[in-house]
Amino acid sequence: MYLNKALIYGNLTRDPELKALPNGGKVAEFGVATNRVFKDRDGNNQEEVEFHNVVCFGKQAEVVGQYLKKGRGVFIEGRIRTRNWEAKDGSGKRYRTEIVVDRFQFGPRPPGEGSGGAWQGRKKTTSPESQEPKDSGEAIQYPEEDIKPEDIPF
Repeated sequence: MYLNKALIYGNLTRDPELKALPNGGKVAEFGVATNRVFKDRDGNNQEEVEFHNVVCFGKQAEVVGQYLKKGRGVFIEGRIRTRNWEAKDGSGKRYRTEIVVDRFQFGPRPPGEGSGGAWQGRKKTTSPESQEPKDSGEAIQYPEEDIKPEDIPF
């Protein structure tokens, strides 16, 4: 059995580029940057950045195109694929290695981004029972009545 699996967590380096395929499907291409911090021989912290080309198809491509923006964190699970083609200027073969998305998860929102997306502009409605205490010193008030063992149905 062979295994081709890529797991990365990083930030988008550019906004996703959403395109339509000839069959009507969607494809989104974007870049993700990952980094690692390590100590060199002298004990100084060094940072190394790796850039990944990422592509996804179908409904995932539509969601990525709608909600992900440059700088946003994302967790990608997919497979590695290398494509090749002849250059238009006749200078030889070109190669591109990319991660084809199987699954993805949004990372945490950057500070100051707010709710964003489809939720922006909607008011949150809460019932009086679900409101949190306004003052941090205010204690939670529990009902006065006690629960009796015979009241429990099991």
